[in-house]
Amino acid sequence: MTPGKKLSALRQPDRRQFLIQSSMALLTTTLTPLAYASKSATADLNTDKKYLAFIHLHTNETLQCCYWHNNQYITKELSKINHLLRDHRTNEVTTIEPQLIDLLHQLHTLTNSKAPFEIISGYRSPRTNESLRKNSSGVAKRSYHMQGKAIDIRLADVDLKRLRDTAISLQAGGVGYYRKSGFIHIDTGRPRHW
Repeated sequence: MTPGKKLSALRQPDRRQFLIQSSMALLTTTLTPLAYASKSATADLNTDKKYLAFIHLHTNETLQCCYWHNNQYITKELSKINHLLRDHRTNEVTTIEPQLIDLLHQLHTLTNSKAPFEIISGYRSPRTNESLRKNSSGVAKRSYHMQGKAIDIRLADVDLKRLRDTAISLQAGGVGYYRKSGFIHIDTGRPRHW
């Protein structure tokens, strides 16, 4: 979890916010492969191709990719996801658990979102996690972020409470709701929520 102070700074109407919103608008209008997301909530989640799109709120990097095709993961695309979700403070990269990536795909499909995932926090190195723990009681000592099994996200076109409720309904791992900071946490640990 990122301290609320930093997230508040992201909401200021400044050049950085303008660039983020412009990037999101561009991704939203150019992601024709993500048309699958407009299917109903009962859409087949085991499609032949699985797409995801991201914007990292701390680095302004964007990514759109097809990470699954012909019943297998596409290694090159997973590597791009790993890089985007790296610890942006230290630039360390780890392998993001494919189950977490699939969970994101399910959330995107079930919410009928057409927006990219806004990334608040992906992988955290142990050093970063410890530093964040010193500033916040909400950061776990053995955080799933350090294992590539957790992510903090939001979707611009999905109400945060609805995103949380959809994640909880999947019973696929942990779900944290940070209303004041404007994001949810999901992980692939045991099903639980807070």
